[in-house]
Amino acid sequence: MKLLLLSLLAVLSFSCTPFPGRGDLASSVDPLFTEYSLPGAPGASLAIIRDGDVMYSKAYGLADVEKNIPATTATNYRLASVTKQFTATAILKLVDGGTLSLDSRITDVLPGMPAYAHEVRIRHLLTHTSGLVDYEDFVPDTQTVQVLDTDVLRILSGIDSVYFPAGTQFRYSNSGYALLALVVESVSGLSFAEFLKQNIFEPLGMHHTLAYQKGISTIDNRAFGHSKAEHGFVQTDQSNTSAVLGDGGVYSSVEDLCRWDRELYESRLISPRLRRASFTPFTLRDGTPTKYGFGWFIEPNGKRTSVYHTGSTRGFRNAIYRLPEERLTVIILTNRNDGEPIKIAEKVAEIVLGR
Repeated sequence: MKLLLLSLLAVLSFSCTPFPGRGDLASSVDPLFTEYSLPGAPGASLAIIRDGDVMYSKAYGLADVEKNIPATTATNYRLASVTKQFTATAILKLVDGGTLSLDSRITDVLPGMPAYAHEVRIRHLLTHTSGLVDYEDFVPDTQTVQVLDTDVLRILSGIDSVYFPAGTQFRYSNSGYALLALVVESVSGLSFAEFLKQNIFEPLGMHHTLAYQKGISTIDNRAFGHSKAEHGFVQTDQSNTSAVLGDGGVYSSVEDLCRWDRELYESRLISPRLRRASFTPFTLRDGTPTKYGFGWFIEPNGKRTSVYHTGSTRGFRNAIYRLPEERLTVIILTNRNDGEPIKIAEKVAEIVLGR
């Protein structure tokens, strides 16, 4: 009981409020968010983390333009493809537990997977080297009914070919991560959203982060997506693929993602070996290295390596940018259909490092 209380206190004591004495970054960082601070504009939330402490966090603009609700650091945005790191971690937890292998064939662990994908392994799905077609290419813009993860399997079942043999090329495909969510459900017996809640979000104290399911779950402090129009901004919050969870359906805030960043160093949820593998570029069959691990892009940059992921969907643009050698992370979440948060994150990192 004493150990349990100490563990609970450790989680509760971790705060994503700025660490005092770090200096004021406002004068150099805030101008990068001018477009997000204009009257009536959808906004952004920012967190800068160094050595496990939040150096600076701030929100700009509006979370909901129609209701004039300001964004805060607790505002929850649709992460889009930033979701993929959580899907990858869910798979790695199953691997850690011995109920799944990185070399498991998708046809062996996912009922209904067509036979043409027999050589596709779990590691191929994680690294975008499966060769499976991207389901979004087969969803017409005119379709009004939202696609679910199970629909991705149905779409792929109606196709009899791949882009290339598994493991021979890199081609970013959202299909792989939708299928990984279905694998989590098939192997664990839980819904994907519940597995994430029980095995990732709740253990880390990410109490306001969730895989959103309309009619089932509710998003606290929700940001709504927007796009520029002739006169101001209009709400464009959902697309016909927004309900697919495995490739982009998680909502979170910069406050909760501070806790996630801590996990990426401490590796409490999965073994350090598998966490390192997440940040290791996958190597193709011919020996060519890619620039993608398990849910992360990896980019050598001189003496430093950046580990990052962006997320873009209708009404949202996001980025989490990490320099592990510097113990520096920049997280930017936005609820607008324009802008390049990853470039802003890189500039913020340069400011922090004194370039």
